[in-house]
Amino acid sequence: MSRNLSAELRHVFHRVAADVSLHAVVVGSGPAVFLIHGWPQTWYEWTPVIDQLAEHHTVVAVDLKGAGNSSKPMTGYDKVTMAAELDALREALGFETVQVIGHDFGGMVAYAWAATHREAVTRLGIFDVPIPGADLWDTIYADPTVWHFSFHRNPDLPEFLITGREYGYVESFFRGRTSNHGAFTDDDVELYARALAQPGAIRSTLGWYRALEQDAEDNRKFKQEPLTIPVLALGGADRWGPKIAEMVSEFATDVTGVSIPECGHWVVEERPDAVLDALANFLER
Repeated sequence: MSRNLSAELRHVFHRVAADVSLHAVVVGSGPAVFLIHGWPQTWYEWTPVIDQLAEHHTVVAVDLKGAGNSSKPMTGYDKVTMAAELDALREALGFETVQVIGHDFGGMVAYAWAATHREAVTRLGIFDVPIPGADLWDTIYADPTVWHFSFHRNPDLPEFLITGREYGYVESFFRGRTSNHGAFTDDDVELYARALAQPGAIRSTLGWYRALEQDAEDNRKFKQEPLTIPVLALGGADRWGPKIAEMVSEFATDVTGVSIPECGHWVVEERPDAVLDALANFLER
């Protein structure tokens, strides 16, 4: 997998709330596509697909609040609040409507954005993540592969144990949840470990987890009025791929499901060509 981008990237920073500035990378031209990363990543997650997407789209790869070069405030990590800030970024960048693709926690934020700003989000992609409030949500904590959901919600203890051990902790998530073991280089792991080691980043990104019960409560209300826009539910066959289309169909009526063979959780890095094929058939050009 190549991380060498040929496209010329433009880094932008916009203040979207009193205590929040969001960083994003913008490249290309055409209909806008926002790319939203997961944990423990940054906008850099999308580098395997940015060049190709930028041939037909204006790509906006965002650092979520709490991660990368975006602000790391003490509060405000429920996904409805984070979605409102992304919509303020959309407005600041001058886009009337956007297509939104999110992986992992980015998928949770992407759904909240589409559910709360229905006039702005025209297409939605949710990649390899359970949606809080889905029928399976109440049993998800019994899944041993998501032990970290409970651990990360503890106050203070995760910060104490992770600080100074960021590389090993991040590496364990990448290596343990991938089927394509060449997907991440040591340099990739180092980049994400450094990002997590920034002042406030561990506390802030763990705030994404600590808001999950609020997110589930919000989403159970939203699902009473399912989305009608096209939705791409994509996952790795060795992780959420076999379940994701059925789960997302609880929240939307026009769902296309894609399960990528020989792929784990990190779909963009593990199988970028398959992701690009799915997006080429899904996104408006």
